[in-house]
Amino acid sequence: MPELPEVETTLRGISPHVVAHRVTTVRVREPRLRWPVPPDLARNLKGQTITGLTRRAKYLLFHTHRGTMLLHLGMSGSLSIKPRQAPAAKHDHVDFILDGERCLRFTDPRRFGSLHWCGQTPLAHALLRDLGPEPLGPDFSGNYLYAASRGRRIAIKQHLMNARIVVGVGNIYASESLFRAGIHPLRSAGRIARIRMHRLVAEIRQVLTEAIAQGDTTLRDFSVGDGRPGYFQQALEVYGRDGQPCRRCGTPIRAIRQGQRATYYCVTCQR
Repeated sequence: MPELPEVETTLRGISPHVVAHRVTTVRVREPRLRWPVPPDLARNLKGQTITGLTRRAKYLLFHTHRGTMLLHLGMSGSLSIKPRQAPAAKHDHVDFILDGERCLRFTDPRRFGSLHWCGQTPLAHALLRDLGPEPLGPDFSGNYLYAASRGRRIAIKQHLMNARIVVGVGNIYASESLFRAGIHPLRSAGRIARIRMHRLVAEIRQVLTEAIAQGDTTLRDFSVGDGRPGYFQQALEVYGRDGQPCRRCGTPIRAIRQGQRATYYCVTCQR
């Protein structure tokens, strides 16, 4: 599943090609995504200039004077810039034809992505209004995470992956951040001291910043916004390294299941 760095990389890749450009046509080949594509999406977007492109959690927000389109990549979705007459492949579900003979193409083999239309206050949309702070924003701090965890028995890794607590810290980056902070993924969130929460927040910020800077990570289905391959295997410390030696102490990395997701950690370095 695309995580926050992949979505941020997508935003940066396509922004120069879509912002300040007018949508001339919307072609919906397959409306059956996670939720049906709104029937009025094409009518609302046609003729509108994209005035800005922002991100909230894993949603991309395409702003126009008439309203805002929310786009989620789902589990296997990607966006690319193509010539407007480029033949569509099997899983190319939606084309946004832009002035200048290009189109923004949404591809999604598993069809878990989604498109939504909302008015002038997109952050009040039902999918966005209850989300927690951005992990790289000013509202996410050690003090905040400490306060949000008091009395919580849930394991810290699952706590971090709750979008009402903080958005965008997915499975890969939660495992990596906990390793760097030296915190065991099964430790109860409410039993972690304030000073360790400050360290954890710092590591989350660093891991995400590094991933964004390097382009994108580990996601086979992702390509950057201009259509070139965007595959990049980040030098991950624990994720996907079950049985391999820890790069710090040499202890074999262990893998367990938490909430139906794989968790990787070092029994020596994480307490």
